[in-house]
Amino acid sequence: MNRRKFIQGALVSCFSLRFPHSIASGLSGADEGIDIALWPGLPPGGGGPAGAPLRSPVGALTHISRPSLTLLPSARAGGKAVLVAAGGGYKRIGMAREAWPAARWLQRQGYNAYILCYRLPGEGWHDGVSVALQDARRALRVIRSREKQLSVLGFSAGGHLMGMAINARRLGHYPSQDDIDKLPASADAAALIYPVISLERPWTHTATHRMLVGPEASDRQNALWSVQRHVSPATPPIFLVQAEDDPIANPHNSLLMAEACQQAKVPVELHMYRSGGHGFAMGRAGTPVAAWPEAYRQWLSRVMPG
Repeated sequence: MNRRKFIQGALVSCFSLRFPHSIASGLSGADEGIDIALWPGLPPGGGGPAGAPLRSPVGALTHISRPSLTLLPSARAGGKAVLVAAGGGYKRIGMAREAWPAARWLQRQGYNAYILCYRLPGEGWHDGVSVALQDARRALRVIRSREKQLSVLGFSAGGHLMGMAINARRLGHYPSQDDIDKLPASADAAALIYPVISLERPWTHTATHRMLVGPEASDRQNALWSVQRHVSPATPPIFLVQAEDDPIANPHNSLLMAEACQQAKVPVELHMYRSGGHGFAMGRAGTPVAAWPEAYRQWLSRVMPG
């Protein structure tokens, strides 16, 4: 596998309050965000935990009872927004490692950054494995009601979630809540960073697979929850980043996604780096993956001009 590959082209408002400390992000001071509730009442299906989310020593969230968005606005955005979803294998949400740095970076680049705090399927929700996807679809619609252009940025399991949200239209449905649900749950572009794409064999070792379909899942279930199976000509332009030595999301995940995009004639750009492992977020200084944010900045300016 080459150190880096580029595949271009076909081969080229909801209720809102300001809080002293953002519930979803943990931001404070100058970085304080604006919290936006995803649902006008209880989330679809009911169930789940109660009370405030739990934050681990490394800034990962669990016990999500109130799915939400946290907006970091930019005065230069002009209606351009990016929805950010951190990973964590659908067992937790890696806010401090992935979502917060990405959102701050996007804000500096002149985009309104929305951080998604989504429900986790193992926390007792009645709609089970669909809850995170329901939240992601609702988030797309909420942002569509506020912004002119929308891209998504997902890391690891968050990349799986964003890939499913914009492609798997047969999944993640919920009863209409209000006029926002008349809007399309769509994006103008999507960046998936060391994403979990396939839940099919031989890539069934991930926490994403365990949490969504389980070890006894049929081949049909594995395929149904694999992002590449849902790519179509309606899929927006895709940007992929992967390290060749990733021990969790096998590099074949991004290769499968790139191939699916090529077959559907969807513009896709793949950046494959010699090393970097998994969970490098916005890049580790002194490593090959430190280069990806600049490539992403250039791509984002092309797919969301103006």
